[in-house]
Amino acid sequence: MLPGSRMREAMAISIKLQVFEGPLDLLLHLIEKNKIDIYDIPIVEITRQYMDYIKELETEDMNVMSEFLLMAATLLDIKCRMLLPREVNEDGEEEDPREELVQQLLEYKMYKYMSFELKDRQLDADKNYYKAPTIPEEVVAYQPPVDYDELFGDITLRKLHEIFQATLKRQEDKIDPIRSQFGRIEKDEINMDEKLSYIQNYIRQNKTFSFKNLLEKNHNKMEIVITFLTVLEMMKMGQITIVQEHLFDDIIITSNEPVE
Repeated sequence: MLPGSRMREAMAISIKLQVFEGPLDLLLHLIEKNKIDIYDIPIVEITRQYMDYIKELETEDMNVMSEFLLMAATLLDIKCRMLLPREVNEDGEEEDPREELVQQLLEYKMYKYMSFELKDRQLDADKNYYKAPTIPEEVVAYQPPVDYDELFGDITLRKLHEIFQATLKRQEDKIDPIRSQFGRIEKDEINMDEKLSYIQNYIRQNKTFSFKNLLEKNHNKMEIVITFLTVLEMMKMGQITIVQEHLFDDIIITSNEPVE
């Protein structure tokens, strides 16, 4: 019998567990270790070995632990269903409770070995070396002569004309019949301060005048609109008075500023 110190030392020896990528990786390891047919998994024995690993698993990552516990619950569920009478599908065949788990294991195994293959190819690719091309300039600049007889073949002037007309027709079909009629939109640059100064000087010089006369030096619609808005603002401020005797008559503007 071992002395107390040596016994405690022996009990303190930790068991190093193999690290797995996830619960499917652990199940696949157990199946390959026990040389089990993946299509006929002895669920009782695999569940027992899986639970032994879970008991020894020490991790502070709850996300990792929850994945292994979820698979443990799935294995226990499959184990319970295998003790019950088999369910029958629509085709009258008995359903195997392990079928879904087998499909997951097969897919995981395929992707796992594909990753190994890609890793090997990556390692092999590092060993490949290529020589830069050394082609003479005259060879690079060479262009084979054009055989116009072969290029045109049986093309005649009439066929060329038909192709040209068809090309023009396609270009015409692309033109928007509405937007194509639009002219060029240009931004009118109008200085508001200059327009206001012009109207104020015009009022001082004329005192009473028609709105029509005020618009004589406006060159575009935007200037007319700005002039009209300025007149309305000056009327609002009480600087001028506007009178129109009848509808569509000329508008008469009178300055309210005192005569100097």
